[in-house]
Amino acid sequence: MAEPVEPRVFSGAELATLALVSETFVRGDGMRRAQLAAGSIETSLDPAQVSQIRLVLRLFESRPANLALGSRPARFRDLDLAARERYLLRWGDSSLAMRRSAFAGLRKLLTFIAYADPGPDGHNPLLDAVGYHPTYEPVTADPTSIQPLRFEPGDGPIELDADVAIVGSGAGGGVIAAALAEAGRSVVVLEEGPFVSEADMPTDELTGHATMYLNHGLTSTWDASLVVLAGAGVGGATTINWMTSVRLADDIRAEWATEHGIEGVDGPGFEADMASIEAELDVSPAPNIPPKDAVLQRGALSMGYHVARIDTNAVGCGDCGTCVFGCRIGAKRSGLRAHLARASVAGARIVPDAEVRRVSIERGRATGVEAIIRFGDGSSRSLIVRAPQVVIAAGSLRTPAVLLRSGLRHRAIGRYLRLHPVSVIAGRFAEPIEMWRWASQAIRSEFVPEPGDGVQRYTIESAPGHPGVLALAFPWEGRDNHATLMERSRWFAPYVAVTRDAGQGRVSLTRADRVRIDYDLAPGGVATLRHALVRMARIVRAAGAQEILAPGTPPSWHGRGGFAGGGEERAFRDYEERLARFDFSPNRGLVGTAHQMGSARAGTDPREHPCDPWGRMRLGERGRDGVVGGLYVGDGSLFPTGIGVNPQITLMALSRRVARTVLAEGPAG
Repeated sequence: MAEPVEPRVFSGAELATLALVSETFVRGDGMRRAQLAAGSIETSLDPAQVSQIRLVLRLFESRPANLALGSRPARFRDLDLAARERYLLRWGDSSLAMRRSAFAGLRKLLTFIAYADPGPDGHNPLLDAVGYHPTYEPVTADPTSIQPLRFEPGDGPIELDADVAIVGSGAGGGVIAAALAEAGRSVVVLEEGPFVSEADMPTDELTGHATMYLNHGLTSTWDASLVVLAGAGVGGATTINWMTSVRLADDIRAEWATEHGIEGVDGPGFEADMASIEAELDVSPAPNIPPKDAVLQRGALSMGYHVARIDTNAVGCGDCGTCVFGCRIGAKRSGLRAHLARASVAGARIVPDAEVRRVSIERGRATGVEAIIRFGDGSSRSLIVRAPQVVIAAGSLRTPAVLLRSGLRHRAIGRYLRLHPVSVIAGRFAEPIEMWRWASQAIRSEFVPEPGDGVQRYTIESAPGHPGVLALAFPWEGRDNHATLMERSRWFAPYVAVTRDAGQGRVSLTRADRVRIDYDLAPGGVATLRHALVRMARIVRAAGAQEILAPGTPPSWHGRGGFAGGGEERAFRDYEERLARFDFSPNRGLVGTAHQMGSARAGTDPREHPCDPWGRMRLGERGRDGVVGGLYVGDGSLFPTGIGVNPQITLMALSRRVARTVLAEGPAG
């Protein structure tokens, strides 16, 4: 269970203001939440972002600053609750993007903590008000075979030798590790995050995000407009994803082959790779159709839209709904159960808590990696792995960072980041939905545009939400209003549209050597998000929703407070028109993402593709063609474009191609 730690950077006055802001957002123990928030901020965010948050808190208490910003010349702590609510709402609705960013960041974090925190004694009365009483499957009696390689604190560097060093243990790194180890290669897998056994998987939302997610779950774009969910720890996102397993569409395979030169991706070989991955993950139809997915199925069929049963990588899945914290029962065929387990049995050494800083490159060839092992007591030791082949599979947010720190200067490293931005609709129904139970996802509805439609492909899926994430996503229009929404959340069914990117982003390094994410929604991306809102609203209305919500600042409602003249039919037509104009400028309409791709993309153009079609890393220096000998990328960074569906199967199939390349070029190749 996560507990507050003494803040190292925030002053007592800043912490007191943060506590009052927290109390304004959600009634309760504001100081506990402020301490939890401050600890996460100091640990997870860039120093420049921490400084900005501290400055905002000081501005809240500055009479001259408040007067200059159009508020009363009063300190935040001197205002009553109603005035504090108006104060925060003015920041959220400001025409200044930086003020909206500050409001959004604080609101999302503090409302999440309020409902994700199990409480100091394991009891949070807010969860009682929600009616949140999750069930837990028994811990597996058949633990994973992985035995991570551990080291003791000390002074001297640790040195290892291997045929191949793999940086990252997620979907790509696991597939490659299994293939190489089973072929007889000596493999070391380095993972920045911890190893968490299935028996030790968290059961509460706050600990789950702090333990199993990148940056304690606080990862976002620099302006806080997109929440970015990414896995951390041994197994990466495979341990906490929703298990949705969808193949890459034929038309996108053809596009990758013809426009980006990914040879064979449109042929039977790649088809066979996807099929073999599915077999290795025991992919099969979702074991049950939860109420939220039944709503999607019912509404989409009524509208004549595409409907398909979702395939998932699980065996014996129950109804606990805690996939997002890891699978304690061992039903999910994550890396811990599938590829990493196979790699470990074949002799691969898996090293957790190892942050790889750079690849060692000598005379145009990789010679190993340099890393830092971090221990629970706060100490660290350097780790050197000597290996003639290195695969970077740290994920699309961390792979570019390792490449840049290694001195590689290809112009496209970190560019062309794709995030599959999602827009959100929630419908309130007469019957309880309890979105946090049952299978994560069971039904999907895909939209494929006609040429000239001006929108991109997208897939509508249900969104399994626990109270902390719900509190973050629900609009905040005042403390009591938000509390009422949360108390009614059992009856809400939320849906996301996973859109194929029309825009793109960038991963770069800050002055403090931290990862910075920027992403711009292109006009085509905004049009797609709006198109999806309208389609999702039609689906939940057809399924019988009593109210429909498009979250944002401000939100857009249908059915709230009844209907004026013209009745429901006219009101819904007006609602569709509002959704078709929904404001998706930064920190207006709610946008999130759980997929990251494309930041070291593969292809034939040596200027636009940092990697060649087989995952080899290009030199990228003016006047020098060719690749860095023995250096490969093996994760979603290779995607030339977004794909508009869950990327796990595609990512693993691409990584299998990379594994064959590594084997062919290795010592015994």
